[in-house]
Amino acid sequence: MQRWIGPKLKAFLNARDASALQHLGDWAPRLIGVFTTVTLLIAARSITAFGALGTVFVALALGLALARLVYVIARIIKLNAAFAFILGMFAAIASIAGSLGSLEPLVSALDGAAVRLGSRRISILDLINAIIVIITLYAGTKFVVQLLSSRIGNARRLDLSQRVLFQKLSGIAVIAIAFFLGIELLEIDLTALAFFSGGLGIAIGFGMQKTFGNLISGLILLIDRSIKPGDVIVVDDTFGWVNKIGVRAVSIITRDGIEYLIPNEILMTEQVENWSYSSRNVRIHVPVGVSYDCDIHKAQELMLQAAKETTRVLETPPPNVWLKGYGDSSVDHDILCWISDAEEGVGNVKSAILNRLWDLFKENGIEIPFPQQDVHLKSLPEGVIFDASGRRQKS
Repeated sequence: MQRWIGPKLKAFLNARDASALQHLGDWAPRLIGVFTTVTLLIAARSITAFGALGTVFVALALGLALARLVYVIARIIKLNAAFAFILGMFAAIASIAGSLGSLEPLVSALDGAAVRLGSRRISILDLINAIIVIITLYAGTKFVVQLLSSRIGNARRLDLSQRVLFQKLSGIAVIAIAFFLGIELLEIDLTALAFFSGGLGIAIGFGMQKTFGNLISGLILLIDRSIKPGDVIVVDDTFGWVNKIGVRAVSIITRDGIEYLIPNEILMTEQVENWSYSSRNVRIHVPVGVSYDCDIHKAQELMLQAAKETTRVLETPPPNVWLKGYGDSSVDHDILCWISDAEEGVGNVKSAILNRLWDLFKENGIEIPFPQQDVHLKSLPEGVIFDASGRRQKS
């Protein structure tokens, strides 16, 4: 069964998009083999009666097979190898004891070793059950969350923000179900905590109000889609694109590769520039000054040419040149052009335009001015003159 069905099931699961299913596919052949072994041993023990030696042999074989089965399942849900081995040993001991008719004394011995904490009696058996339940629920919850996250992340019918929203909601739902299931399995009486519930609620209200505020703000951001992963935003002096929206904060990566974690609450209450909210097109301004003595119309044609020849500048809307005003040393212009990939940077587009414009101005004799001042001396101290190098001389 392991050699025939296992590889086919592994190939089927590895072809899925979800990483959790691919992980399951890696363990699928071993799972099928050991499950088949356990099934055959249980069937054999049920169908026919063995002698004393045969009963011991079947009990040992079944115990080892169950230990292997528990270990494989634990590894499938990504439990640590040491914990998986311990769970397998527990399963083997319990199975062998049960097959040989001595499980009841073992359970009674474990249950008899107990202590009392108030009105609560806690035995070694209770601790073992609690450890197994907690580890199993933790590993199972982690596996299910990863599986749902992978499946939702590959749902092409949902846009990016909707995928993130459903991933967060499904994770919260699975954790909540696991929590209440654990309470039920461990038979914890929550009414005993009723006396402390008021104080605990006040403590959570004061101590974790920011945490819950950020959680609710993150869900609102995902629901109204005002900020989505991939958007280019500006918060105060931070410019970058949204990497992901987490439970507590939004991750923003700048062009320098620095990742900022902005609390969700700030994005809800402060002013935020979203350059790609309704459209990814962004207009950039490139200031340019030319000399008063040049052909201004020719200079404007060259500015348009430099913008059009830059790779990332869009053809539609087309670039434009505005005359801003007459400055002290130059005639000031603005080159206006549009790009659709602001996350790739804005400064590099301006640099490319100005580099190309420098070459065009040089080729066409357009002068780029620099500040100059004329100083007129109305009077000098008597007998003081300066030579051509500016040195002071006395007559």
